Amino acid sequence: MPQILVFATNNAHKALEVEQILGPDFQIKTLRDIGCTEDIEETEDTLEGNAILKARYVKHNYGYDCFSEDTGLEVTALGGAPGVHTARYAGESRDPQANIHKLLENLKDKADRSAQFRTVIAMVRGEETVLFEGICKGHIAEAPSGTEGFGYDPVFVPEGYDVTFAQLGVEVKNVISHRARAMGKLVGKMGEIHDFGRNI
Repeated sequence: MPQILVFATNNAHKALEVEQILGPDFQIKTLRDIGCTEDIEETEDTLEGNAILKARYVKHNYGYDCFSEDTGLEVTALGGAPGVHTARYAGESRDPQANIHKLLENLKDKADRSAQFRTVIAMVRGEETVLFEGICKGHIAEAPSGTEGFGYDPVFVPEGYDVTFAQLGVEVKNVISHRARAMGKLVGKMGEIHDFGRNI
């Protein structure tokens, strides 16, 4: 029987990616799966704050131990932007094409295109909250390439590669990505906590 984990998200792309990273030993339940249909607003000004906010909201209102994450693209030449505003960089519509267009426009006269993706996961178990961080360094391509993945994947080239996440495909991305690295730390912690995720 796979171990069931509540992931405080309704982002289908993220939920699928996490399931693929974790493999068949784990089954992800999203917010919708536990009956949470409200939009949990990310009102904090850090990735850590938003991850904690969402996980604690689920624990407080639905009673489940769970984990949540927030991910930011941090571009050196833009002072770490879009950062915590990554998903809404071009506006509240969260349009990935508009976000990419704005990013490339803001970088068109910049020589330094170095960047990193950073994921922060907050795990809430009872009264305990634990944070895990995963970072993937790389740079922003001159133009989008590839069809795999989501978000900024068509323009992010991870360190050690000469193609974007969207060209590498999910199998490679799910080994080297920021989210995979953070999830690896979470799973390591879960190995020490035998009852985490079994309260469903």
